[in-house]
Amino acid sequence: MKRMIAVAAMLAGSLLAQPSAATGRLAGVEIYDRVQNRVLPVYRHQGRHYVAGNPGNEYEIRLRNRQSAEVLAVVSVDGVDVITGEAADWQQSGYVLGPRQSFGIRGWRKSLDRVAALYFTALPDSYAARTGRPDNVGVIGVALFRRKPEPAVLHVPRQPHDGDAASAPGASAAERSAAGPAAADAGVSAVPRPEAPAAAAQESPRLGTGHGRHETSVVTYAEFERATSTPAEFITIHYDSHRNLVARGIIRAPVAVSPDPWPASSGRFAPDPR
Repeated sequence: MKRMIAVAAMLAGSLLAQPSAATGRLAGVEIYDRVQNRVLPVYRHQGRHYVAGNPGNEYEIRLRNRQSAEVLAVVSVDGVDVITGEAADWQQSGYVLGPRQSFGIRGWRKSLDRVAALYFTALPDSYAARTGRPDNVGVIGVALFRRKPEPAVLHVPRQPHDGDAASAPGASAAERSAAGPAAADAGVSAVPRPEAPAAAAQESPRLGTGHGRHETSVVTYAEFERATSTPAEFITIHYDSHRNLVARGIIRAPVAVSPDPWPASSGRFAPDPR
């Protein structure tokens, strides 16, 4: 059983009142612009989800567990795990979210109480590019796992027989000993590469995610045994600048409208009195 990062219980309800444009079934995933103080709208295009990032703005990945049981979220940005800094992989460490719990991932984890802020930046300045891994810049991935359920233990009381009174406590102790590991385990608590541009000549440089200022973000370790070796759900959100998403046809460009579609000479407006 691997040690995972658990979100502190005091943060459990901190994001529930925010507006939602979340993607995901087991858990909602939002991208929140910390400078503009808003959840970025999600654009759906050819089966993919996109958000438009503003270069220089810090952001956070907001997770909200929709389940009445714990889930594990293994999160990567630009093909890099946000906790370990290693290449993204489903088997990496993740964040354990309690039932209905929410948490905002604000940065690359440096320790149990510090992160380096996520911010939108030009591809060469991205953490992935600066560590020699630029191939998957522009992709945020969240792999969600359910916890493996504890085996049910059925206890059938033994009918006492003559001479068994002294042995009954020992049998009970043995049963407790057999159930002990499962009980102890359950009691652990803890507070694709972006698509090719369709109109590259009209695009600005692609966005990536930088390794920014250090700030406080407190978590603890927790034990979590996954129910399956593969994710129960995998959520992918692609991002780039607004200009690039317009150039690629993902966001519709605004349509120019004449400020005076019906000139006064046409007689459509009320005339002045004589």
